[in-house]
Amino acid sequence: MKSVERALDLVPVKKPVFSYCAGSPLPHGVHLHKGGVNFALFSRHATRVWLLLFEDIHATEPFQTIELDPRHHKTGDMWHICIEGAGRGLVYAYRVDGPNAPEHGHRFDSRRILLDPYATALASPPCWDFSGFCSTGAPTADDPPPHPPAIVKNVVTANGFDWEDDRPLYHPWSDLVIYETHVRGLTMHPSSGGKFRGSYLGVIDKIPYLKRLGITAVEFMPLQEFNPHENTLVNPETGERLKNYWGYNTIAFFAPYEGYGSRLYPGCQVDEFKAMVKALHKAGIEVLLDVVFNHTAEGDETGPTLNFRGLDNSIYYILEEDKRRYKNYSGCGNTMNCNHPVVRNYILDCLRYWVVEMHVDGFRFDLASILGRDRNGQLVPNPPLLEQIAEDPILRDVKLIAEAWDAGGAYLVGRFPGERWSEWNGHYRDDVRRYWRGDPGMAGALASRLCGSADVYEHSGKAPVNSINFVTCHDGFTLNDLVSYERKHNFANGENNRDGCNCNYSANYGWEGPTDDPTINRIRLRQMKNFMATLLVSRGVPMILGGDEFCRTQRGNNNAYCQDNEISWYDWTLVEKNRDFLEFVRGMIAFRRRHPVLSREKFYRPEDVSWFNPAGLIPDWHGDTAIGSHIHVRDEEGPELCLLFNAHPHPVSFVLPAPPQGCRWFKMVDTDAAPPFDVCQPGHGVPQQEPSLWVQDRSMVVLVAEPSA
Repeated sequence: MKSVERALDLVPVKKPVFSYCAGSPLPHGVHLHKGGVNFALFSRHATRVWLLLFEDIHATEPFQTIELDPRHHKTGDMWHICIEGAGRGLVYAYRVDGPNAPEHGHRFDSRRILLDPYATALASPPCWDFSGFCSTGAPTADDPPPHPPAIVKNVVTANGFDWEDDRPLYHPWSDLVIYETHVRGLTMHPSSGGKFRGSYLGVIDKIPYLKRLGITAVEFMPLQEFNPHENTLVNPETGERLKNYWGYNTIAFFAPYEGYGSRLYPGCQVDEFKAMVKALHKAGIEVLLDVVFNHTAEGDETGPTLNFRGLDNSIYYILEEDKRRYKNYSGCGNTMNCNHPVVRNYILDCLRYWVVEMHVDGFRFDLASILGRDRNGQLVPNPPLLEQIAEDPILRDVKLIAEAWDAGGAYLVGRFPGERWSEWNGHYRDDVRRYWRGDPGMAGALASRLCGSADVYEHSGKAPVNSINFVTCHDGFTLNDLVSYERKHNFANGENNRDGCNCNYSANYGWEGPTDDPTINRIRLRQMKNFMATLLVSRGVPMILGGDEFCRTQRGNNNAYCQDNEISWYDWTLVEKNRDFLEFVRGMIAFRRRHPVLSREKFYRPEDVSWFNPAGLIPDWHGDTAIGSHIHVRDEEGPELCLLFNAHPHPVSFVLPAPPQGCRWFKMVDTDAAPPFDVCQPGHGVPQQEPSLWVQDRSMVVLVAEPSA
């Protein structure tokens, strides 16, 4: 923490102006070099480039503007210069000129102040908008640059953080329990406590909680630099302007979001992010980042010019046949040209930076199907970018997770190229929801999901750990809302409830939203336990939405992307209010860890598991709503298990399979039981004396075979 708390010796930017020399075209971006700072910027079609130097982060006008002479400051497509005597803390930006011919895909505008795509830190005012970055007509080289009301600039950073002995954790996939969360939302609520609420440092305060819960990896929603103030919608209930809270609109891919830093000094967000990673690693928790390489914050042709559009629009984006328009497979206005060699190298450089310099353990790729589209937008069998990410020597051991679909209609779950890629398994989410809701004909689908989704992954040579299993995630209802609402309630988003998914496979069990009815609340609690228990006895990698373990609610909002308020923030008073459910989740995570047969990285063989209906016979996979499974194990995998599932609204009696010789069944999990018998501690299971067992309505039981006394 000393590297975060100490005052930095920033290089003062003083007049008279800096001297400079030709510099080097490599590496890309900004690097300290021989007593100065080397700048290297790609632009193939640019005709003129200016480097702008600012006195500090608050300056609205550069104190020095240097035009790069292509005879000395250009190698191939790289423009470069070395500023002598400069160092960490230097504030800079670019202006770039070239053809302004949208019909040919070129949108150069020498009046625009541009950010560096390789910038490792930005300096942005607390509130800024895109108005000064949007098109104002055809430019001319002699026009003065239109300065936005508040200028966002780049800040030079340097490697000097004391990582001590921090190393990658390399948890095997089978050991992962992923906790998806939002940096700000995790600790922003007043109930969170701590000094640094809503920040990277605030996450550190919650590490003991995460460790006790049993979490082994945290997956952070996007934290690469974005503009939270880009949203123009208004909450009709409060009149307040809404924000981009989730961050799925990246501006600078190398830069951690400044708003999650303390702003104690320019660029402090870099050191504070590193401090967070180091602290999580010390607790045995890996760090996964949700990254958004499928599109950028520049939007469609009416959007702002921030960097890529003004540097080389025709290279960075996939354009329509009418090159004035952008192909939109992301649903966000544009699509990055991910398989152009230049863009491909940019993405690889970015991933390497986060792994090498920021010590990140893996990535979840938003709308990852786009990364498999060629320069015409067509899906290709062996996409170069996906193959290069998987085979890159630096990235060889990091975890790769794909959201294997996009807004252009591609749904590649089970078919995402490459064995190294795991995937968010949308089939798991939908099938488990539908089974516990009581939809008919779902027993076979539930059995497949419990066994690692072999029907989805085995044909392509993948394993259960290629399936990231989840019932809820940031995109949709929380677990509490899943059992409390039959329809979305997104009016606070300012779109008259038109946004968000209409197909949630949810139920309210008699009342829409919160209720004091004890009967309804008992059903809802059982269903939440059913979802968590199912998730944690399924082969594959379980992912829990942060706050679900203590019944967090978003008041029925299933698309809270714009709600930077108590709808999204974690209310930590719920920890005590719902302590019993929290302890159930913790107990189920511990149960999974004690029984490695549940997390093996191979699919069950036919002899490993047998399925039966309540009568002990072969199930009718399309008719039965209550099913059981007997999991046979090898010696090193612990005792045998029996799992019983009843989604009926009435109790069902199961004929139990015979336990191994010399053993009898002990009931260790019962989602209908009160604590501590809902999930029992080792050695405290309830012995079963009878050959059959009643499983209550909408509940689940797990039996463990232990030696008879």
